[in-house]
Amino acid sequence: MIVERRIVIIGAGIGGICAAIRLSRAGYRDIVVVDRAERIGGTWRDNSYPGSGCDVPSHLYSFSFARNSDWSRKFVDQPEILDYLERCVDRFGIRPMLRLGTAVTSATYDTDRAVWDVGIEGGPSIEADVLIAATGQLNRPFVPEVPGLETFGGTTFHSARWQHHAALRGKDVAVIGNGASAVQFVPRIAPLARSLTVYQRSANWILPKPDRRFRRFERRLFKLVPPLEIAYRWSIYLRLESRFSAFLEDSWMTGLLEKVALGQLKKQIADPELRRTQRPDYRAGCKRILISNDYSAALDRPSSTVVTEAIDSVDADGITDATGVHRAADVIIFATGFRTTEFLSPIDIRGRDDLSLTGVWSEGARAHLGITVPGFPNLFILYGPNTNLGHNSIIFMIERQVTHLMAALAELDRRGATTVEVCRPVAEASDLDLQHHAEHTVWLGSCANWYKDESGRLTNNWPKSTVSYWRETRVLTPGDYEFSGTAGPPTR
Repeated sequence: MIVERRIVIIGAGIGGICAAIRLSRAGYRDIVVVDRAERIGGTWRDNSYPGSGCDVPSHLYSFSFARNSDWSRKFVDQPEILDYLERCVDRFGIRPMLRLGTAVTSATYDTDRAVWDVGIEGGPSIEADVLIAATGQLNRPFVPEVPGLETFGGTTFHSARWQHHAALRGKDVAVIGNGASAVQFVPRIAPLARSLTVYQRSANWILPKPDRRFRRFERRLFKLVPPLEIAYRWSIYLRLESRFSAFLEDSWMTGLLEKVALGQLKKQIADPELRRTQRPDYRAGCKRILISNDYSAALDRPSSTVVTEAIDSVDADGITDATGVHRAADVIIFATGFRTTEFLSPIDIRGRDDLSLTGVWSEGARAHLGITVPGFPNLFILYGPNTNLGHNSIIFMIERQVTHLMAALAELDRRGATTVEVCRPVAEASDLDLQHHAEHTVWLGSCANWYKDESGRLTNNWPKSTVSYWRETRVLTPGDYEFSGTAGPPTR
């Protein structure tokens, strides 16, 4: 069956690729995937820093409809993930749908015509019957405002915009931030730098990374015996899912994880004072739990320094901390994360009656199941509000979201309608339930994390198990949505 609906997907990362493939296989042919970059990949295109890799085991970090039995190691690195995504694009024939190097500036819903007008920077707009926003949560690097940064005479860049030509060998390198990216690239650059200074706001809970290369016979078995690979994939999912309880208040598992992390810290850092700076003052899980076998050891090198005082200013040749100590720097690398709570910004999204999505989300982003928002017909969001995870594979969540939106479109086609929109009472009730569950997690604790906005509202993470998300997205309840308009039947 060929379905005549014009679909525009914003973003050619994992979400956009998944949606394009699934919709194409279901018979939708008029699909355009736009991305501001010149290459697909999203997060895995942007984060090419040394040591960049996934903290979800490789065999679970793939589409269920395109499992990869040939991963080189248990935790795969960025180039291999990007190559996998490129192969999926070609394998499922969606490359002709791509419009790369195309930045979306706005999307405005025309109520009278029931279409989205998608504004393109420097070009004509695109009309869409259905708009899918797959920009994700980790696409806009955050660089803090530091007094005097503009006067710095050396090289500066964000880890998500890594300058591979920048000379680090024999240089004084300053790293501002110590989150997930820093934990991966610091061990790679520490041996190169003359001095490495890490400016740390707070310590992380870091667990050992059970990584190794797969042996040749293991890869061959996975390829020749697909049920074995499927069983291995399920074992990973179930093992990770069992860890969700660590993010609940007063969980016994939290203490166990902390014990393991502190044990590794003691083995890798001999200096008691340095070790003290690396011991978090909050419960494990409040911030993202990281995995690494070599980050702490990299900080214990004679050429490494950890600064826990705030940064006061930057001048032409270095950084001065709040105590007045100045440290020389030739290169400043920002490992300061992303603008995670702004979601679709800076794209100006306007729904019925010129309703601004930014305005609707002024008190915190929210969407029914992270996918749909009242007042915005035929708009579906992938990896939207409250769909991030702290314990399992985000690809699982994205596939569930695509399945749900496809069910909505199927119901739309069955009814011969033009628009589908979540009912406001349904969206409000699901948000209340979600925030109720959030109150019982460690994410709303006293630590600063990127899971909540400035008001303290949880906007990024799903506060329940992924099994619950599967259950809630498994079947579309037509009564939860409003269908309107009359369209022609699908073309066969």
